Amino acid sequence: MDFKTMQYFLTVAQELNFTRAAERLHMSQPPLSAQIKELEQDLNVQLFIRGKRHLQLTPAGEALMHRAEQMLTLADITRSEMKNFGKELSGTVRIGLVEGRAPRYAAEWIAAFLKEYPLIKFRLWNGSSDDVIEHMDHGLSDLAVIAAPYDTEHLDGIAVGKEPWVALIPMDHPLARQAGMEIRLKDLKDEPLIIPQRQSRIAAIMRWFEAEEIVPKVVCEMSSYIDAVAMSEQGIGIGIFPQTTDTPNPFVVAKVITEPMKVAEYVLVHRKSQTPPQVAQEFLSFVQKQIRMGSASAGQYLLGGEEFAFPKEADLL
Repeated sequence: MDFKTMQYFLTVAQELNFTRAAERLHMSQPPLSAQIKELEQDLNVQLFIRGKRHLQLTPAGEALMHRAEQMLTLADITRSEMKNFGKELSGTVRIGLVEGRAPRYAAEWIAAFLKEYPLIKFRLWNGSSDDVIEHMDHGLSDLAVIAAPYDTEHLDGIAVGKEPWVALIPMDHPLARQAGMEIRLKDLKDEPLIIPQRQSRIAAIMRWFEAEEIVPKVVCEMSSYIDAVAMSEQGIGIGIFPQTTDTPNPFVVAKVITEPMKVAEYVLVHRKSQTPPQVAQEFLSFVQKQIRMGSASAGQYLLGGEEFAFPKEADLL
């Protein structure tokens, strides 16, 4: 099993047809079929169910397809890194990002970094904190911006910013029409709620309400902030999520939850057991320097067009 064989297999798995796969690979069909049979014998598994007109992946074939994609991606990255030794800094930094303000943070860092290293490219990948960490575990991301808390035993991280937890309220709801940009936690009693589906978040939100002797009425759990905004717009419930720079929906009002207020913290992390590639290390050092110097605005949070001051007593959630 080598990289060329993996490329042959992946092409057949994508096309599910030996003729089309052979055309893509610029080779004839018989040698390609022979390569796949040899691979199956080497692994001692059946990778395809062969029909008269088309192929179907077996469970083993689906698993190998996933691994083949990872292997070939890592092979390309390694080749690129080897070519760049001794030359002006170049290459690709791969960063996983959660929703919320993480993309804004990354945009600020990247814009500043490219002024000094114009040959660098970036590959960004979005998902929930758990998805982003898994992506990095598989070697497909070098760094990640996630929401705290995180696994400090296996991840090194630096705090890069924070934002308040807010209620995402349908525009025609009575709570949305109340004056001010804040809402008390007890005002959400008996309201149907939409909350993040990450287990640590669910537990923390439950403790938040229980401390005020409130039993939250959760009607929906979801990972996407954008989807939560859409659900709130339709009146399904009031979303409880960290606030992003702007609520991307004119029919939803975002109000900071107070009494007590909670804040979410974003962290730039990498795995302790995996040394990031040189170009990613340079980017990480650059971001750390930017934060120490206070030249990045990522740590600021604007509410109603003005910088929002987080109360000292506001705990992380």
